[in-house]
Amino acid sequence: MTQETVEKATAGSAEDALEAIRKYTRAENPSSFLAVSQGNSYFMLPGRPGIVVYRTAGDYLVQFGGPFAPDESYVDLMRAFTAFAAETGRRQAIVQLQEYDARIHAEHGYTVNQVGASYAVDLHTFTLVGTRYMQLRNKISRALRSGLTVIEADYEQWVDGVAEIDRRWLPLKGDDAKPLEYLVGQTGGPMQPLRRLFLAHLDGQAVGYVSYSPVYGSWDGWMHDLSRRLPESPAGVMEACNKAAIDTFIAEGVPWLHFGFTPFTTLEDAREMPGHSLGFKWLMHWLWRNQVVYPASSQLTYKDKWNPTLITTEYVGFPDGASAEGFVNIWRACNAM
Repeated sequence: MTQETVEKATAGSAEDALEAIRKYTRAENPSSFLAVSQGNSYFMLPGRPGIVVYRTAGDYLVQFGGPFAPDESYVDLMRAFTAFAAETGRRQAIVQLQEYDARIHAEHGYTVNQVGASYAVDLHTFTLVGTRYMQLRNKISRALRSGLTVIEADYEQWVDGVAEIDRRWLPLKGDDAKPLEYLVGQTGGPMQPLRRLFLAHLDGQAVGYVSYSPVYGSWDGWMHDLSRRLPESPAGVMEACNKAAIDTFIAEGVPWLHFGFTPFTTLEDAREMPGHSLGFKWLMHWLWRNQVVYPASSQLTYKDKWNPTLITTEYVGFPDGASAEGFVNIWRACNAM
C-alpha cells in the first residue's frame, strides 16, 4: 500500500456503510448496523470495494469492527487505514472484531485480544415453557396486569414519548452518567425507518421501549439494542417489550434475535488469538471480576434469562501492541469517559 494510495483515500457516507454491511457479511458482525449511526466517520479507497468505520477519540482513531469489504480488498483497506491513522499523527484501536476479522489481523501482525462476546437466540427453537422460565413469565404477567400495553410503534408518532423516557432514564445510571454512543444504537435520524420500535405505555403515556436494529448475514434477524424506561414504570416493562417483539418476529419467520455485545464476558483461553497480549488478557479478566468500568454482570444476567444459543467472541486489535491507553480511548469514543 503506497503513500499515494493513502492520500487518495476518500470519506464515505452512512449510505456507503449501509451498502457495505448488507453486501459484505462474511465476518458475521451482529452489531454491524451500528456502522450507520450518526457521528461516525468513514474511510474508503478508490477502486477497492468496502469501507472502514471509525471515530476520533483523543490521539486515537477508534475503528468499529474490521473493514466491511470483500476478500479481495479487505487487507488493502486494513493496511491503508492503519497507514492513514499514522499519517494523521494518531494511533489506532479496533473494537468488536469478529473471529474472521481477528484471524486476519493477527496474521498481519496486529495484537488481537478477546474483549467480550455477543449473544443470540434461535427463534426457531425459542420457548418460555418450563420451570426455568417461571420467574420471567411471572414478571411479564405482572407488568401486563398493571395495565401496561405493548405495541410495535411508529417512531414519529411516539417521538416525544421516547425523548421523555430518554431524558428521565439517564439519571437512573448515576449522577454523572452520560448516554453511551458508538457501540450502542440510536433512535431517530435518516436510518430510523430501518429499525423497529416496541413501546410500552400506560393509558397513552410511554413508559419504556426497546429498539431493534437489523442484522445481516447467515444469522440474520434483529438485534435488541436500546432499552430504556421511566423510573416509575412497572417491573418487567423491558421483558414485556422484548417478549412482544419475539412473538412478532416468530410469526414473521425471523430466524435470530441478537442481544449484542457485552464487554468482559465469556473470556476463554481457547478463544484467544496467536500473539495476544498477556497483560491485556489479565486486564479484561480483572474488569470482569471487579465491574468497575461497565456493569457487564447485570447485562449478562438479562441476556441469559432468554437462554441464548449462539455465543460469538468479540476482539480488540492494535497495530502497534495492545495498550491500556488505547482501551481507554475506545471507551472515550463511546462517551463512557
